[in-house]
Parts: sequence; C-alpha cells; structure tokens
Amino acid sequence: MSNQKWKGWASVFMAILTIIAVISPSAGNAAAAQRPTIKQETKKVKVGNKSFTVQTVRIPKGTPVTVGLAKGQVGSTEDFAAIIRRYGAEAAINGAFFEAYGGPPDPYGTLIANNVAMHKGGNGTTIGFKKDGTAIMDELRISITGTVLSPEGSSKGWYATFMNRTPLAGSSTSIMFTPARGSKVGFSGGIAVTIDEGKVVRNEVNANAAIPKNGYVLIFTGTEKSSADRFTVGSEVNLTISYKNAEGESLPAWEEVVTAVGAGPRLVKDSKVALNAAAEGFNDAKILTSSAARSGIAILQDGSIMLATVPGATMKQWADIMKALGAKQAMNLDGGASSALYGGGKVLTNAGRQLSNTLVFGSGLKN
Repeated sequence: MSNQKWKGWASVFMAILTIIAVISPSAGNAAAAQRPTIKQETKKVKVGNKSFTVQTVRIPKGTPVTVGLAKGQVGSTEDFAAIIRRYGAEAAINGAFFEAYGGPPDPYGTLIANNVAMHKGGNGTTIGFKKDGTAIMDELRISITGTVLSPEGSSKGWYATFMNRTPLAGSSTSIMFTPARGSKVGFSGGIAVTIDEGKVVRNEVNANAAIPKNGYVLIFTGTEKSSADRFTVGSEVNLTISYKNAEGESLPAWEEVVTAVGAGPRLVKDSKVALNAAAEGFNDAKILTSSAARSGIAILQDGSIMLATVPGATMKQWADIMKALGAKQAMNLDGGASSALYGGGKVLTNAGRQLSNTLVFGSGLKN
C-alpha cells in the first residue's frame, strides 16, 4: 500500500474514532435521562362535592428506601428536616404513629430496617419493601419467642410482648431491647437480662441497662419478673422472630422484607376502597370520624410508590382520594401535626411537631 493511501485510511479511521468518542457519552447521557426519576406533583382531586389539594411524590420501583429514625434510634424525636439531612433523602414522608403527648416518644407501629425488626406494632397495616424493590402491604403481626438452655441442660421457652418500648408504670410485661434503641434501654426498673452473642451475660435489677451491639436486653416487669429466673448467667438463648397476619397465619413473603413501616388503616386493596379502621384495632375519633391532615402511601399499578398528603380529610375521603389517584394498594400513615412530606428538593408539607420516624427514599441513602 502506498504511503499516500495509508495516510488516507488513517485519516478515515481517526475520524471514526472521533465520532464514536463524541456520540458515546451523549448516548449514555440520553439513557440516563430516560431512567425514571422521583417526581413531585400537586393534584386536585374531587371526592363527592368537595375538592382536595393533594401533594404527591411518585417514586420509581426499586428506589432504595429505609426507615429514617429521629437521632438514628427508636424512641427519640427530631425535626423532619434534620432526619432528611441525616439520611440524604431525595423523598420522605412521616411514618408510624408515636406517643406525642407527654410520655416517652415511642412508636406504635411496626418498624423494620436492613431486614431487622426494630419495633413491634399491635394493630393496623404495614407496608414492606423487598430487596428487589417490590412493595407489599398486610396486617402484619410480629411474634418474638425463643428458648433458653441452662448450663445444666434444662430448656424453657420465653416470649417478649413488645420491642424497644418503655413499659407503662405498674405494668406486667416482657420487652426486648435491641441496638436500634441506642446504647441503653432508657429507663430503670424491672429485671434486665442481657444476652450477648447468644448467651446470658447478666441478670440484674434494671438500672438503665446497656444494650450489647451483638445482642439484646430483655426487661421483665411486674408479675413477669419471675420469668427472668430461667435466664441464669451462661445459659444459651435462642431467638425466633416470625411474621403473621391478624388471623395468626404465617406470612413467609415478609422474611424477604428489608424495610417496613406500620400504621393504618388500610385505604385501598386491589384498586378498591377497603376501609375498616375499627376492625384493624383503631378506636380514636381522629381516625374513625374526624377530618384532619393526612399522610399516606400507595403502591401503584406498575409497582411504583406514591407518597401523598392532604391538609384535611376524613378517613373515608382519604381512601376515596387515594383510589382516585390510581392506588392499587394504599394505607394511611400518622397524620395531624405529624403529617410531613418532602420531594423535589423541598418540604411540601411541614410537620407541626418533631417526628419519631419516617420513610426515606433516594439513590444515595446513608444509614
């Protein structure tokens, strides 16, 4: 091949490489631009003869999600904006009900993060997210049971009624405290059994017991104190946490859930209004009959998630609104002064109080 022809082919080859270099990043950027993103919208919804202004945030299926805890632990409160900053959230909404009127600010609903139960709820509905982004909704009930094997070889069963919740004064109960509570249980009283690496390391009167990073503390109060006797130091302890529905039937799909928040009542089931707050264990007029600020979460037909708030609606109106917005499944979250929503880089609904827990979404979440 002549030198002149070689130079000609070389010029063509370099031109092709230049075109590829220019086109490839653009193609990549175009693909990235087509990926679904979190979208905020204000919508007008008419229910009956009344029109409602609803703040919504739509979140693509598979967007990372976790429970955003006040100060990073169960049983504290913090400003909504501070929780958003701590977790690096791109979208967020208030979560489970919690004690906001004078007692310890403990949640009432189920909380699961990183596939670990952090709080046990007793009523209502729970939304859960699997690792693949699939969301499910059930009347979830968590059971905490186990066995303790003494050094002498005798085995006895045990159970905990609550998880990471301060006992009421004068109550008789058994409560499990995990590292999600923080470094200590947060109160004195009762008998504290400390289990570390599956073995009993302490059995003593509770003086704000420390919670081991690789274990938990069982607190027994009132007439339940005698149950602590079976936990002799050195005993091996087995723990089982199981997931069931309100009828006591096993829910194996929940073993795959990595994040969950419980509140309720259920608003929509299989695209139909399915509201029965009393049957889910609610008896407060704020839930049953009153109009109030509402927060809710829905699973849409394509598996994406919608967060929503409305400044004032009855629960029946809220269910109708969620159905009108296209919910396949939907549930109520804590409301009133707790109602809070963030998306599109701004707070869309301001909480009227500090919050206990939230659901936070985003591609770069921090724990």
